[in-house]
Amino acid sequence: MAADRRIVIANCAIATVDAKDTEYASGYLVLAGNRIESLGAGPAPEGLENVARRIDATGHLATPGLVNTHHHFYQWITRGLATDHNLFNWLVALYPTWARIDEPMVHAAARGSLAMMARGGVTTAMDHHYVFPRGTGDLSGAIIRAARDMGVRLTLARGSMDRGEKDGGLPPDFAVESLDDALAATEETVRRHHDASFDAMTQVAVAPCSPFSVSTELLRDGAGLARRLGVRLHTHGSETVEEEKFCHELFGMGPTDYFESTGWLGEDVWMAHCVHMNDSDIAAFARTGTGVAHCPSSNARLAAGIARVPDMLAAGVPVGLGVDGTASNESGELHTELRNALLVNRLGPHRETALNTRQALRLGTYGGAQVLGRAGEIGSLEPGKLADLVLWRMDTLAHASIADPVAALVLGAAAPVTASFVHGRQIVENGRLLTADEDEIARSTRTEAQRLARITERG
Repeated sequence: MAADRRIVIANCAIATVDAKDTEYASGYLVLAGNRIESLGAGPAPEGLENVARRIDATGHLATPGLVNTHHHFYQWITRGLATDHNLFNWLVALYPTWARIDEPMVHAAARGSLAMMARGGVTTAMDHHYVFPRGTGDLSGAIIRAARDMGVRLTLARGSMDRGEKDGGLPPDFAVESLDDALAATEETVRRHHDASFDAMTQVAVAPCSPFSVSTELLRDGAGLARRLGVRLHTHGSETVEEEKFCHELFGMGPTDYFESTGWLGEDVWMAHCVHMNDSDIAAFARTGTGVAHCPSSNARLAAGIARVPDMLAAGVPVGLGVDGTASNESGELHTELRNALLVNRLGPHRETALNTRQALRLGTYGGAQVLGRAGEIGSLEPGKLADLVLWRMDTLAHASIADPVAALVLGAAAPVTASFVHGRQIVENGRLLTADEDEIARSTRTEAQRLARITERG
């Protein structure tokens, strides 16, 4: 669409999630090319030129597109396994299967993961991919290709593991890379695919997997590589009590102190989970600007615990939401995490004051943009920002009797997505993808899941 062609969206409630949490009971948005040109209360301005389309959004709530900050796309083809395990036992059970993935499997799984998120309001997705069996093709390229074809904005966190069982780690030795190979492949991925521009559709982060699957050298050298290349850093941190024990036994300190000793705290870093954080840990994250990807459903599925999100927010820690891999969150959807984040955190010590509905929506939008380093571009509806937004239908049986549309979105049933726009391009209409065949994706993911199961059975 040419930059001067406009889309006018009128007569909808709007939650901008800007710095003042500005909301309009009935308002309009004007999109020009890939940007938000204007928005406000009441009817759209008269006399706009070059209007390509007008949308009457009566009965809808417009919000920024949802931003997913932690995921593992490849796990789409291993859903429903090891359903009664904690994290360490779950990893031990599934690593032998994951170590047999190849490029067609990863591409199919990425399409499945992206499709499920996109049809549920995600406009920016993130994938932390860290399993790279030798000789299995261009796995990073397969993920990026899937996101490009789907029309979803992507941050690919190029992961790595170099601490196998023989070195005291959890992954089997045949599932890890060498230190040099991991660093070289990560640098190549950044140089080939990272786009640092304002309206980038693909960005790359450096992302060694976790303290129990990577060496201290990989963490330190990975941090140096990321900063030399000017990209962000991502890993798993403080997810379980077992990880806390592992770090104390191996490194003589807890995960946060260990990360700080290796250069892994800073405004360019975000970590997944951060469930077991004491006051000192939270203060260190706040002091350094380190971000958190909160994954409430996965944390519950693996019995990891309740992250101290209210305390993190009060301290000024940037926090976004994550689906996490679909082998520990089989729904694969982010909009359900708005509700789960609020409900799970109210089970903690802050009870009913833990999170409110506006805070939950902010976690899934602006908070996610913050931890991905893109808060100036996405995450809120403001003039000049990228045109990534969702129209949620609020006038059906599921929501029509709830007067507050934000409360309806967060606390009610999953709201239908009438339209989702990424970069000014509509990718979802009435809950269905416009950029891909959902039925074909379902068939291909089932085929690849069955192929992976057969290969694993043969050993």
